[in-house]
Amino acid sequence: MQFKLHFSLSDLSNLDLTTQIEQIAQTDLETIQLNANRSQGQGTEIKSFARLKANEYGAVVQDKYQGQGCQSDVLIPLSHRRYDEFEAAMNQIGSNNHTAQKPYRFSEVQAYYDLKAADSSLKRPRRTWFGRKWWNEHMVAFAAQDYWFTLDPGLDIETGRDGNLETYNNTRLVHLQGGLGDKINISAVVYESQGRFAQYFNDYAESIKPDGGNPAIIPGIGIAKEFKTDSYDYPIATGYVSYTPNKFFNLQFGHGKQFIGDGYRSLLLSDNASPYPYLQLNTTVWKLKYTNTWMSLRDVRPEVTADGSFRTKYMANHYLSYNVSKRLNLGFFETVVWENDNDRGFDLNYLNPIVFYRAIEFSTGSRGGNALLGLTYKYKWSDRFNTYGQLLVDEFSSSDVLAKNGSYKNKTAYQLGAKYYSAFGLPNLNLQLEYNRVRPFTYSHNTVVLNYGHNNQSMAHTLGTNFSELLAIARYRYERFYGSVKYIQATRGLEFVDPDAQVFYGGSIYGSEDFREGDLNHILGQGNTVDFKHLELDGGYIINPASQLKIFARVIFRSFDPEVSQVPNQKLETTWWSIGLRTDLFNWYRDF
Repeated sequence: MQFKLHFSLSDLSNLDLTTQIEQIAQTDLETIQLNANRSQGQGTEIKSFARLKANEYGAVVQDKYQGQGCQSDVLIPLSHRRYDEFEAAMNQIGSNNHTAQKPYRFSEVQAYYDLKAADSSLKRPRRTWFGRKWWNEHMVAFAAQDYWFTLDPGLDIETGRDGNLETYNNTRLVHLQGGLGDKINISAVVYESQGRFAQYFNDYAESIKPDGGNPAIIPGIGIAKEFKTDSYDYPIATGYVSYTPNKFFNLQFGHGKQFIGDGYRSLLLSDNASPYPYLQLNTTVWKLKYTNTWMSLRDVRPEVTADGSFRTKYMANHYLSYNVSKRLNLGFFETVVWENDNDRGFDLNYLNPIVFYRAIEFSTGSRGGNALLGLTYKYKWSDRFNTYGQLLVDEFSSSDVLAKNGSYKNKTAYQLGAKYYSAFGLPNLNLQLEYNRVRPFTYSHNTVVLNYGHNNQSMAHTLGTNFSELLAIARYRYERFYGSVKYIQATRGLEFVDPDAQVFYGGSIYGSEDFREGDLNHILGQGNTVDFKHLELDGGYIINPASQLKIFARVIFRSFDPEVSQVPNQKLETTWWSIGLRTDLFNWYRDF
């Protein structure tokens, strides 16, 4: 303890010694007491601050989840059954939306169709926790003032038969969705699967197997490893982060699929292939929506594998959608595929969102990239009926077209379609008729790695190239019940399976036109001509609209009649039935 003396010699001269000592003692006692009081106050403040932080956990406010996801910028998973619910509402005359670029964000649909109310109308009265979670709610749902999350386990369990072949699929999954504030949204799905399918499906999956020893690629999913002696194991993961800084821009970075078009098929970009990494920028202003997407793809064929690694290539595309009037929409599409030749990596020229890709491709060399152009249209004749179409130009020679000489240079494709909502006055009965035609050699390239494919699958139409297709679809729903009928008839031209032959007929996107049989007289369906028919009946019941869990039954009648029967393109008559439980989060195409 220190005593501080505050006096002068002149003060001491006027006081006796006793008085001097008393004054000194009193002064220092006051100082000691003041310091003690200060210390006590600081201690109280520290204790109060510590108590406040100790109560921080309990101060976190948790609210009841009230369907925040329906107003968010989370993407609606690509599911034909799900999109059928709100498609009519999205196609009313006078609406200023853009229906060709998918997947939609919930917020885009909510402006025209009350998803939250629709899901609530399907809820069943249940008092128990298990009853609510099974029939109505997300398994885990957490919400606070500025964020929300949902977590659902899911499955795709089915059993079936194709003749004497027992088929099955056993998928377990976890699906996470969430929002952080009103600008950031996230989603992720992890799948673990094993399965065996109908013979035609297994044959095709094995025909596109990757280099490295794995037995197959499951169409639309990815590389599969062997499971037991006659099945496949095929894990997959998808996910993204979505950032919406304002009403004009939305930025997505993820691993998934895209779709451009108003049809069942797309000749520009579809969800047919396996998921891939992508970066996407959406700009919406006035009557325009402009979408830029950059992707990283793989060519996994043995002939292009380098040093044991799959070949990497890149794709960039942009799509401008313009609502010309209350009824008419036009779209303009351009894409380019390139690889890391000359160590150029991801070419920064294609990072420019408003550059013309065709000009950049020309400046890098004719074999430095593969650029394609496309047009789309949709016309609303009424609130219940519209027509749509696509035109794709891979390569085009006007002189050869006018000459009608069947030049290989005319690598084009087109689509025409029509939709009729609540057909014949029956609510929720939706009909669709569509025709697709793709000439030989379309989507291929003389630099074979620059084809329009990923993981040995087309990035556009499921049937690839060199075909004509007519399809008709009827869908109906009533409360939680749904059903659909789909019929497809096509003429296809495939390659002959002959390892000694060098002739390329333009029936595969992975062939080289350098091996074509002449320059002229190429006709649609040339090569191994196939008569293809596919009838698919599907029906089910939505168990939980929140998690999209459904029970279903499906039967496929398929006829595949090639001119020359060769594995995997052998003559087959298929009747494949399946029943099961499925969390409906993506389209799984079996109509090829």
